[in-house]
This record gives sequence, structure tokens and C-alpha cells, in this order.
Amino acid sequence: MNDHGQRAVSVLDWFTHIDPAYALSGLGVGCLVGMTGVGGGSLMTPLLVLVLGVHPQTAIGTDLLFAAITKSVGTSVHGFSRNIDWAVVRRLASGSIPASALTLLWLHGHGGLEPEISRIMGNILGGALLLTAGSLFFRPWLHRIAGARRKPLSPARVSSLTVLFGICLGVLVSLSSVGAGAIGVTVLIALYPELSMARIVGSDVAHAVPLTMIAGLGHWMLGSVNGILLLSLLAGSLPGVIVGSLLSPRMPADILRALLGSILTIVGLRLLF
Repeated sequence: MNDHGQRAVSVLDWFTHIDPAYALSGLGVGCLVGMTGVGGGSLMTPLLVLVLGVHPQTAIGTDLLFAAITKSVGTSVHGFSRNIDWAVVRRLASGSIPASALTLLWLHGHGGLEPEISRIMGNILGGALLLTAGSLFFRPWLHRIAGARRKPLSPARVSSLTVLFGICLGVLVSLSSVGAGAIGVTVLIALYPELSMARIVGSDVAHAVPLTMIAGLGHWMLGSVNGILLLSLLAGSLPGVIVGSLLSPRMPADILRALLGSILTIVGLRLLF
């Protein structure tokens, strides 16, 4: 058999290993990402760890690449609709990407796969989920506070705070895979009350792509990415995120936010205790 035939068999062999349970999980999470911009890390990682029994660091590393590819599709949809503020994306990325790289270097220097590191990352994940849930529950209140602010922040102050938040987000996402969605959207609402929700969500999704890709590649170099698992998740999530994006204008956001926040609270407490 020639090299081309061997490669074709190899690719087909990968597809025969797609796990239906993982694909269905990817479909559900992909729909949520498309509808709300939230769920890539905050739901998929705990689902893999608590329900499907995946090792925590493998779940985090694989989920980061899963989120990067899934949100690339979402970014294309938002970009086509002109719902991305690229200035906001650049500010976030100027803080988050260097912070992510430094966090991954620290993780590599402290033995990424050691049990103690896994335990710490599990606790970080649980705390990040509770923070994400809180951001979902209080998002409307924060939106009203931001909209009612009498004296708006200066553009220079907003820019500096956006970069600072990007640094925090880079560390959090690299350690737990959580935060690029719900937490990111919530903070952007407070910093940019003049932007529509569509542009805030679109900008947050676009920023999540390079951040999760860099963090995911870093975890792949640490040996904590499962290729078959990633392929199975993407088999469901890619059509899911497209369907979710199309359904988004028709879904009651308040109900989705309350449901997602409740699930994240339960999962976060389970991981911590």
C-alpha cells in the first residue's frame, strides 16, 4: 500500500474511534456556546471529569483545543454579522496571551501531570465555576449598574483595565479552561456599557479563540491532550455551534442564564467538596 493509501486508512481509523457519548456531549455544549457564548470550558471540562471519568488535566487540555476550534466557527458567524469589536479583542489579547504563556511555563516547571498539581487544578476549576455562575446570575444587575454610571471611565482607563482583565483571564483559562465565556462577557458589560450585547458576546468569543488555542497547544506539549477524545467532541460540537448560533435570537436568555448558572454552581461545589 502506498503512503497515500496508508494515510487514508489512518484517517478512517481515527473516525472509527469516535465515541458517541463524547460526540453527544460536544453537540450539547456546542449548542450552548452558539446560543450564549458560554459553556466551552465551564460545562465541558466538569462534564468530562465528573460524568465521563476523564483525568482532570487531560480534560482541561483537550477542552481548551475543543473550545478554540468550536469558537472559531462561532467567530466566523459573529464576524459575518459584524458583531466583533476588534479593538476590544486586541486589548484583551495583549494581556491574556503573555499571561497564558507564562502560566504554561510555570505549569511545565512544576510537573504538570503530578497528582498534587491535578488536585490544585481541580480546586481552581471548582472556584472558577462558582465565579462563572455568579457572573451569570448577576449579569443583568451589572449591566444596569454599568448603564447607570454617571461619570464614564476615560478611554485610557478602560483600555488599561481591559488589558489587566486579559492578564487575569489568561492565567485562569490556562489553569482551568474556564472563564473565557461567562466571566469575560460579564466584565466587558461593565467596561463597555455602550456596546450592544451582540458585539460584547462576539468580541468575547473572538478573543477566546487565540487564548484557548495557545493554552491548548501548551497543554498538548505537556502531554495532556487526548486526540481521539478531541475528535469525538468536535464531531458533535461543530454542527452544534452552528445550530445554536441560528437559534440564539429565538431563545429566552434569562431562562438559559439561570439554568446554566444553577448547573455550574452544583458542579463547582462538587469539585471543591
